[in-house]
Amino acid sequence: MERKEEMMAEVLELVEARALVRLRNLLCEQNPADVAEIIGELKDKEIPLVFRILPKDLAGDTFSYMESDDRELLIRSFSDVELREILDELWLDDTVDIIEEMPANVVTRILKNTDPAVRRQINELLKYPEDSAGSIMTVEYVSLRKDLTVAECFNKIRRESINKETVYNCYVTEKRKLIGIVSVKDLLMADMDAVVSDIMETNVISVEAYEDKEVVAQTFTKYGMLALPVVDKEGRIVGIVTVDDAMDVIEEEATEDIERMAAITSTDKPYLKTGVFSIWLTRIPWLLLLMLSATFTGIIISSFETALSVFPVLISFIPMLMGTGGNAGGQSSATVIRGMAVGEIELKDILKVLWKELRIALLCGVTLAVVGYLKIILIDNLLLNMNVSYSEMAVVSLTLVVTVFVAKLVGCSLPILAKAVKLDPAVMASPFITTIVDVLSLIVYFFIAMRILEI
Repeated sequence: MERKEEMMAEVLELVEARALVRLRNLLCEQNPADVAEIIGELKDKEIPLVFRILPKDLAGDTFSYMESDDRELLIRSFSDVELREILDELWLDDTVDIIEEMPANVVTRILKNTDPAVRRQINELLKYPEDSAGSIMTVEYVSLRKDLTVAECFNKIRRESINKETVYNCYVTEKRKLIGIVSVKDLLMADMDAVVSDIMETNVISVEAYEDKEVVAQTFTKYGMLALPVVDKEGRIVGIVTVDDAMDVIEEEATEDIERMAAITSTDKPYLKTGVFSIWLTRIPWLLLLMLSATFTGIIISSFETALSVFPVLISFIPMLMGTGGNAGGQSSATVIRGMAVGEIELKDILKVLWKELRIALLCGVTLAVVGYLKIILIDNLLLNMNVSYSEMAVVSLTLVVTVFVAKLVGCSLPILAKAVKLDPAVMASPFITTIVDVLSLIVYFFIAMRILEI
């Protein structure tokens, strides 16, 4: 972190002094991702100036790492020649990602300055749904015929590698149908006269182009792959997804789940570059919904006003019971949502999950009830002189057991049921579950109080 701050300070000093040669030499020593981050910290008027001093290859790599706002600013400042030079340096899937982020007039200008053949490929990729494997794949891969020798394969790889995003895995095709895969390591270890069909792996793991990209990311995680072939319904290869794109999907899905679990509408922009008004718009609908849903809590408390007037000490335990129930439900929902996200839990596992969580709930509930009982005796009665009766202590302890039981049941089942009706399980996370459990815990509390205390 300290090194980054020193670098940023030096860059700002060189920009201010217009020492562009020294600045260029400094940036050329950095990783493109770091250069993109440095440029993102500059003022808008300085971004085009610094970007233009970068060598062509570094500029192309840096451009692919930049935030969408900075890329749009640069595109608007580029001449047609400059734009064509940058587009020529980008991989096709990066170009498609940029196009999907840009406004219509910028997209028109990008497409206008691309080669007709590339434009056709871009338009093909843009036809795939946003959340599909096809939307994140690249068509820049190495394909081989099964009758080629290893020597012929190396000649082909050398000729084509400059235009391919990755060459480590090569895909063996027959009439475009994917029939095998061979790695460069396999080729290096084989005799130069060996034929591809003798060394290729025929058990190829692939995904269909319309498969959800989250499934694609899970496939990478499961098999530890560097690239994953994408095929159509007839098994013909249409592209590959590389591991860097899979990592972007994992980060994107994790961010989306965290935002939904916190009752925040997802946004593509970084926090520091998102306006206050925009953030307000993403948060206020959920806050309003949760506030209005909490009205049920007030209604329940009001309906038991008579009981509370007879046993006013019961009021002091409401926050503890509601908080414990919400926390217990939140634990279960977070565990289940995470399990579903990584493929450990499926819809068919709902009964197994319920059985496990109910046993956990019993252990947690009994433990909390015993500790709660002792807490009332030692703290509430001895230190705070609240004079809680044994019957009231019994109400609180029993409510803790039942509340935790109900909270765990709700917390583990709602995400799975949400998945069953095609909703994102992350929506059924802490805010919603807490609200539901608050209502249920109060109902349980007053029901038990009425039975034990005979109100």
